[in-house]
Amino acid sequence: MPVLVVDDYKTMVRIIRNLLKQIGFEDVDEASDGVEALSKLKERQYGLVISDWNMEPMTGYELLKQVRDDSALNALPFIMVTAEAKSENVIAAKKAGVNNYIVKPFNAQTLKSKIETVFEG
Repeated sequence: MPVLVVDDYKTMVRIIRNLLKQIGFEDVDEASDGVEALSKLKERQYGLVISDWNMEPMTGYELLKQVRDDSALNALPFIMVTAEAKSENVIAAKKAGVNNYIVKPFNAQTLKSKIETVFEG
């Protein structure tokens, strides 16, 4: 299953890519912001998006809202990654239709259980 990792911080992309590989996801693409992610989502069918919240010019939250507003993409599983566990962010992301939420730092086991929760639900 192809996974799109969206983060403007290259090191974080590399970490998530390595964690995904540890739990069996080999087909991983990356985008450095929401704008690039949207164009990739239109070019290729992904099974999962893992996106950072804080990015410029388009945040992960804005990306999530655009994905949910697009009839071709609105069922796409979407996991938000953030360094902040602010409850208002979690609530906003849930309202916008996020499937799951991961707070940095996290390990392969956390990532695996979050992904499993998304696909079991």
